[in-house]
Amino acid sequence: MIIFHRRISFSTNWLVPALAILAVSLAVACGGAATAGPTSIPAAVPAAASSGGLEPILATKVLHVGVQRVSFLLTTPNSLVTVPEATVTSVFLGDGPSMTETKRAGFHLWPYGVRGSYATEINFDRPGRWRLEISVDHEGVKGQTSVEIDVAADSIVPGVGTVPPLSNNKTLAVVGDIERLTTHYTPDPDLYQLTIADAVANGRPTVVVFASPAFCTSPTCGPQTETVTELKESYSGQANFIHVEIYDNPHLIQGDLSQVTLVQPVHDWGISAIPGWFNESWTFILGTDGVIAQRFEGYAALEELEEALKAVLDLT
Repeated sequence: MIIFHRRISFSTNWLVPALAILAVSLAVACGGAATAGPTSIPAAVPAAASSGGLEPILATKVLHVGVQRVSFLLTTPNSLVTVPEATVTSVFLGDGPSMTETKRAGFHLWPYGVRGSYATEINFDRPGRWRLEISVDHEGVKGQTSVEIDVAADSIVPGVGTVPPLSNNKTLAVVGDIERLTTHYTPDPDLYQLTIADAVANGRPTVVVFASPAFCTSPTCGPQTETVTELKESYSGQANFIHVEIYDNPHLIQGDLSQVTLVQPVHDWGISAIPGWFNESWTFILGTDGVIAQRFEGYAALEELEEALKAVLDLT
């Protein structure tokens, strides 16, 4: 069973035992009271014995043909791995020739200095079963591991280069009570001013985050809404920033997930159709034309979001 926690702050004692990863029974220690919820089945599992006790936690599970951002955490039996970079080699496991590439995955420390993840971009040139071979070798931290993944021909979630649904998400002007718009304890009103449709129409780039700030469901969840607010503080007036709460009735579910209903945009964007998905966050960077320039499954660090936003603002 996966345990769901109200998130107020990160526990400084958070630890992921390797055996728990293999058993897919991780809990995230985030503080507050726990509420039972449904089990989520990951799309990928470790594919081979590791060396150095290294084990991966794949954060990106929705993958399709093309250049894709891949994010993951690395653990040992005693701690998270936080060395500056890892090496990732993609290997196609199906019949016939296929492109194999080796990429550097940079480490991104999350807020509060408790967790962090690696991210890189990999070009999957055909659908099917792939293996990601991951290794680290830095200042005494050395190990290898791998994970197998399924790459689809197309994505059920809007991908880079596509125009997503122009959803009419609820806004503060329409609803009036911010507690009906978000599960966040200290919400930023600026994130609830525009619908996605209105944001695309005003001609600015747009950052849209689908997340439920008060609830975590996996080791890859993080304070994504807070990070979007931090990004907004640096680029206010240059881009639109929108938080879409995953749940339609946040004022009714505090401490009781049995009453949840999902907001329509989560269905519109195909997020609810992801196998095994419960409420993992998704963040999208849209260009001035409304086309998706980058998407992030699971937590994306400030520097990742800023890099993507600067690209569409032509500030790189």
